[in-house]
Amino acid sequence: MTKFFLVLHVLAAIVAVGPVTVAASMFPPGARRALADPGDQRAAETLRLLHRICRVYAGLGIAVPVLGFATAMSMGVLSDAWLIASMALTGIAAAVLLALVLPRQEELLEAVEAGAGTDATTEVAATEVATATTGTTATTDVAANPRATVRLAMFTGIFNLLWATVTILMIVRPGSTTGA
Repeated sequence: MTKFFLVLHVLAAIVAVGPVTVAASMFPPGARRALADPGDQRAAETLRLLHRICRVYAGLGIAVPVLGFATAMSMGVLSDAWLIASMALTGIAAAVLLALVLPRQEELLEAVEAGAGTDATTEVAATEVATATTGTTATTDVAANPRATVRLAMFTGIFNLLWATVTILMIVRPGSTTGA
């Protein structure tokens, strides 16, 4: 049963986490292109697709820790330090994805879909008006700030680095009698 859980765990990681890491990494440059040319429908469609891939596969990604936990239970390694570290890093990676990456993708996508990026002065003025009247910032704030895509790229990089670290821990398994 251990091998069965392990196979499912690895397949789930490849099928679910792989597309998220690639699509999330492709999103910031795509957003820069779409914001630079608001009339480019293809760039906007690409962003929509990349965001959808991230959302859908993030949902499917819940299978990875669930199957990993089942595998660890069947192997009797739940108290091993490498596994505890992997579970903690997985939780942090999920938090980064859900709290920092996906919401910023949505903000940038909304800015692109609203046609933002055509005139930064107008956008800043519109943001100030929206903030003064509603007390909240509008999506045009995202488009008026060129660093929005840079921050998204940074958070995406952190997410990817966390997953790479988890992968290394899963392969090397420090302190394991079967580890490399």
